Amino acid sequence: MKKYLKSILKKIVIAVCLFACISFVCYGQAVPAGVVINVSADHKDQLYKVKEPVVFTVTVSQNGTVLRNVKVNYEVGPEKMLPVLKGTDDLKDGSLKISGGTMEQPGFLRCVVTCEYEGKLYRGISTVGFDPDKIVTTSITPTDFIHFWNNEKAMAAKIPLDAKMELLADRSNDVVNVYHISFQNHQLGSRIYGILCVPKKEGKYPAVVRFPGAGVRAHNGNPAFASKGLITLEIGIHGIPVNMKGDVYDNLYKGALGGYPYFNLDSRNSYYFRRVFMGCVKSLDFIYSLPQFDGQNLAVAGSSQGGALSIVTTALDKRVKYLLAFCPAMCDLTGYLNGRAAGWPNMFANSTKNLAATKDKITTSGYYDVANFAKLVQVPGIYSWGYNDEVTPPTSIYAAYNNIKAPKELFIFPEIAHVVSPDQSKIWFSWLESKLLKK
Repeated sequence: MKKYLKSILKKIVIAVCLFACISFVCYGQAVPAGVVINVSADHKDQLYKVKEPVVFTVTVSQNGTVLRNVKVNYEVGPEKMLPVLKGTDDLKDGSLKISGGTMEQPGFLRCVVTCEYEGKLYRGISTVGFDPDKIVTTSITPTDFIHFWNNEKAMAAKIPLDAKMELLADRSNDVVNVYHISFQNHQLGSRIYGILCVPKKEGKYPAVVRFPGAGVRAHNGNPAFASKGLITLEIGIHGIPVNMKGDVYDNLYKGALGGYPYFNLDSRNSYYFRRVFMGCVKSLDFIYSLPQFDGQNLAVAGSSQGGALSIVTTALDKRVKYLLAFCPAMCDLTGYLNGRAAGWPNMFANSTKNLAATKDKITTSGYYDVANFAKLVQVPGIYSWGYNDEVTPPTSIYAAYNNIKAPKELFIFPEIAHVVSPDQSKIWFSWLESKLLKK
């Protein structure tokens, strides 16, 4: 009986840990408020052919009951760009149809509706695609793109790994050891930090490296996944320990690391993500240095900024065998210079908080655009995003995705924004299990 109870308890702990890991993936999609603006398109899949008209239907409800005589404001236009259609109307019959929207070229059209009700402002959106599989990137691949990155890798390879591992006894359990680790990056003294989880049972195991979304934060690792027989490594990109407590990370993000995606964009040799990209490659060196690694089965995974880093790392290093990238950022960075939405970090957007489009900055962006790395991907990958994403717009993601010629699976969740939903998380973990834990 004790053995049985111990087995049940172990399964519960693993399930709770896995849920925590999935929750970490999610970017906090809010529970709908009492008042909800519903905007829907007349095609269920929200896909259209170029020049085909779309009709949006708008309703406003409170706790499931449709409201009448509510005044709404609406704007329709290419995502993240100025509207081509706007107006104000009363929902006298409880609904409003907005027609006249279409696109003359492949891309995404967004309808944004707002209303003020009982002193509060509410917002709803719907985004539809027009021949998204025909979207092409605006980014120009530098003629020495491959040479530049091969040279960067060669220089980084000369830097000793100098790996350090500290056992975190309070995070470890009876089947998994959890470590706070670090290793040298692209130059002497520059380090990457992360959380490593390794099965305790003697043997050889596959591995997955997970790259972080944007921001500055601590990392918890993934002991639940490691308990299934998988080495897991989560890294931070900023060269600081990832197990500190308190508000140190918020202070850094609001202070010294605020605006890091724009640091030194004038130069390809000094841009912030140069050390980041090389740190991702060096993380593979670290995995290969582990005696528990099976030496063959290696995947990379991430969402948003982490999705971008997953694609970049796969393009740069043939040791990656499987790729998972959800709502990847840094795609088609010159989109705004060509009259359409670009990916995070919104370089060259028409906003004072972003950077002026100087020749040097535009040139540098070409060396870091995920759409250019996508052309070099050669291994199976899984991809997913939502049409209502306002951080990594689908136009920008498709510009990169359409450049990938390797085997790929795409899971679209049209209604979601910049999140990884529970349904996507299930796909995430199931796919990795099927590839890395296959018998």
